[in-house]
Amino acid sequence: MKRTDYKKTTNRKKYRKRIFSISITLITAAVTVMIALRLYAQILGAPSLSVPKASLFLDQNGHQIGDHFSQQRRYWIKLDDVSPFLADAFIATEDRQFYEHNGFDYSRIAGAVLKDVKTMSKAQGASSITQQYARNLYLTHEKSWTRKIREALFAYRLEVFYDKDTILEGYLNTVYFGHGMYGVEAASRFYFSKSANELTLEEAATIAAIAKGPSIYSPLDNPERSRDRQLLVLNQMEKYGYITSSQKERASTGAIVLKTESWKETKQVAPYFLDAAWQQAEEILAEKGRVPAEGGWTIRTTLDQQHQQTAENVIKEWMPENELQVGFVSMEADTGYITSMVGGVDFAESSFNRVTQAKRQPGSAMKPILYAAALEKGFNPLTFMTAEKTIFTYDDGRSTYEPSNINGKFAGKPISLAQAIAISDNIYAVKTLEEIGYKQYTKMAQRLGIDVSFQESPAVALGTSDVTLLEMTTAYNRIASEGVQVKPQMVLSITDSTGKVVYEYESKKPKQIISKQDAFVLTHLMTGMFDPVFSDYLSATGLSMRPKQSRPYAAKSGTTISDQYLIGFSPSLTAGIWTGFDRGKQLEDLNDKAASKKIWIDFMEKVHEGSTPEPFLPPSGVQGVIVDIETGGIAVNECTKQRLMYVRDKDVPKKLCTDRSLREQNSGEQENSKMELFPFSFFE
Repeated sequence: MKRTDYKKTTNRKKYRKRIFSISITLITAAVTVMIALRLYAQILGAPSLSVPKASLFLDQNGHQIGDHFSQQRRYWIKLDDVSPFLADAFIATEDRQFYEHNGFDYSRIAGAVLKDVKTMSKAQGASSITQQYARNLYLTHEKSWTRKIREALFAYRLEVFYDKDTILEGYLNTVYFGHGMYGVEAASRFYFSKSANELTLEEAATIAAIAKGPSIYSPLDNPERSRDRQLLVLNQMEKYGYITSSQKERASTGAIVLKTESWKETKQVAPYFLDAAWQQAEEILAEKGRVPAEGGWTIRTTLDQQHQQTAENVIKEWMPENELQVGFVSMEADTGYITSMVGGVDFAESSFNRVTQAKRQPGSAMKPILYAAALEKGFNPLTFMTAEKTIFTYDDGRSTYEPSNINGKFAGKPISLAQAIAISDNIYAVKTLEEIGYKQYTKMAQRLGIDVSFQESPAVALGTSDVTLLEMTTAYNRIASEGVQVKPQMVLSITDSTGKVVYEYESKKPKQIISKQDAFVLTHLMTGMFDPVFSDYLSATGLSMRPKQSRPYAAKSGTTISDQYLIGFSPSLTAGIWTGFDRGKQLEDLNDKAASKKIWIDFMEKVHEGSTPEPFLPPSGVQGVIVDIETGGIAVNECTKQRLMYVRDKDVPKKLCTDRSLREQNSGEQENSKMELFPFSFFE
């Protein structure tokens, strides 16, 4: 063999050996990298797929009424519930090899890298669906090699630990579609007012088109660009066999009708109620060891949409167009379910909830709580006290208090508890407090659900302590529920994003906090505010509402220089209203003062419309007797100011109204005048 041939042969062997050595090195390096990546993935474990999800609110009948979201408006939807057109549209345009590759489309990546190198930029994107999902979950949209490397690492981990359908489902639920909407379900509801499982082919292509660039391809902001991109999506779907040519042609000519206005209309259902319900839901979830921020909750509430709409309508009708504010709430007597809530005139202007957050003076609306305590101390509707001008001393004689009535007049004679509550006499109330004591009064308020400790001042008998409207309405509702400790409730059940029921409200037998007899007697006393037979030096306080009244109500109003309260109930429903100015302004205008009563009576009449009037039915141990309100004696023809009165068995009067001893006892009798009687049939 020639020397030159020998050298050539030797060089070829060395070259092959070098190539082999390099190949082994590269293979070893590749295997090492793969092993390292696998170890890296195993050590770190499965990456979390948790994302913020909107929580849905349902009314008590299961109809959706709103949502709550912490950072992103997103409604999670399972892949099986997504329109097949929509999933196919994304795969055809974003990653047609999705189900074949292991997270990376290497041919697209290589092409994009070459272009980036040539242009010295990072403009070309070749991210697979898995990579985009990783970016949506963990990264920003910064264009840098560091971000792309981290994106690739997260994508690898996703492919190791999750199957393709899980990744696709997550991706479809994390894509941003503009206008604050994340995920295909939120986008479908926003743009087309329907769920993602109801989208037509042309609608699905429109949604898929937006994902490329929400600011560029939004059909709301850029309809022409959106249309061009939609046609591209349809072409890709046809090209890769997801749809037929005829389907593409029909979809290409199909009109796109956006329904974003429907979305705007549905966003404003009971916002004050939803805020309060979310707070109650947060407390419940915390007790259950769950984190409210997880989102994705389905919260069924106690809201009655007919009650809510009625409340909003009557408030809109009767509230003056000035700075006067309102708080309104209604609840079922037997369950405590809150059926409506309005916390202010306009949630967009002020989210401050004047039902749950504002503490104001209830005025005379506090008197039924005082009289509930008095009934336990031996008072009855026919307990008479002189209601003349009086100066009360307190604080061991160091201080005095001189209350007056709204018109500055006084009885100057004994009046009954029944008349005192009907006309809202202040002297009688303060004398009652002196008789029963502050301790008894405070305990009764707390038992009825009012978080208060009354200071030892006679003025607290007239409602000078700050309380919330919700507390006051709860107290009245416990009277309406025959004296049981019914608690206000807004949340009936909570289901998590996987469909697991986390909480379900269970109605437990409530505690009896005042006797059924006292609750009924007090209820019947509060019907007196609508009855003109009690009018005297003061008028019965509910006479302005009487012309609209079609059924029995028990109620009490309260007035201060800054606040108007009215709370009352039928046998099945309790409603409370406050009107006033948020701060620094007194009630002076007659329209401002009249608003609360107009709203309350209209609400109660409208929500009960079409139903048979319910009577307040007395329990055992209580008797009805027709009495003369001037003397408290059993009524006969000679005594014309007569009314049906309910008293406990032991308190039934024994004497006739004509008995001289009663006349002498209750001196100062005024001229009898025949007055319209309240229909007895309401209370039989």
